[in-house]
Amino acid sequence: MTPTPHFLAEFRRSGMPVTSRAIDYPAGHVIDSHAHAENQLIYAVHGVMMVAAEGGQWIVPPTRGIWMPAELTHRIRCIGVVHMRSIYVRPDAAPQLPRRSQAVGISPLLRELILAATEVEQPYADNSRAGRLMRLLLDELQALPVLPLHLPQPADPRLRRICARLLERPGDVSTLSHWARLLAVDVKTIQRLFTRETGMTFGQWRQQARLLRALERLATGEKVVDIALALGYDSPSAFATMFKRQFGQTPSAFFR
Repeated sequence: MTPTPHFLAEFRRSGMPVTSRAIDYPAGHVIDSHAHAENQLIYAVHGVMMVAAEGGQWIVPPTRGIWMPAELTHRIRCIGVVHMRSIYVRPDAAPQLPRRSQAVGISPLLRELILAATEVEQPYADNSRAGRLMRLLLDELQALPVLPLHLPQPADPRLRRICARLLERPGDVSTLSHWARLLAVDVKTIQRLFTRETGMTFGQWRQQARLLRALERLATGEKVVDIALALGYDSPSAFATMFKRQFGQTPSAFFR
């Protein structure tokens, strides 16, 4: 765990419920594994992040954010230049906020509140304009829509072997029967383990892994046709259909 940043130490002493921080990172920058005593909304107004925490990972474009509960260890990798704007919330300030890490939607109102919060001078008085702005921000955080950008990681070593292969080669088309023979287990055993440990079937997990890899490659400007073929889809239209079914937008529209 990394040492507590100075601004967070000041925040804890101040007794304020919410604070914010704005930092710009170069492409490829990695924030090593760490945790905070506060809840955190991880958001970037520009750029795409890969956020990994215990049990899974997420790709985070500027229309999304990651809610990271207090004390949960996480790691962040910047895909391209990232302008990160984080919101920190004392756990006792809003006990009803989620206690699990999850991808969330960032509405236009919440985006503007986040940007405004980064301009607030610390500490602020509760009955001031800044205090009212922060309370509104806290209200909006309690209405965050959860999004399907999570890729859960299993604990079973046999499943981890399968998942590692699919992450390394997302276009791999090996069937469950192939993996059952390779691992010397029954197909039904693999199916049961996937459902129990990830909440998904083997096919659903592979599809999610491909879609998250697609987001990462889209963020770097790759063409949809090249991504579709690299990820094992029969055609760009098949990939686009699957992408829109999952995210509600076409691949080309997702980062606008």
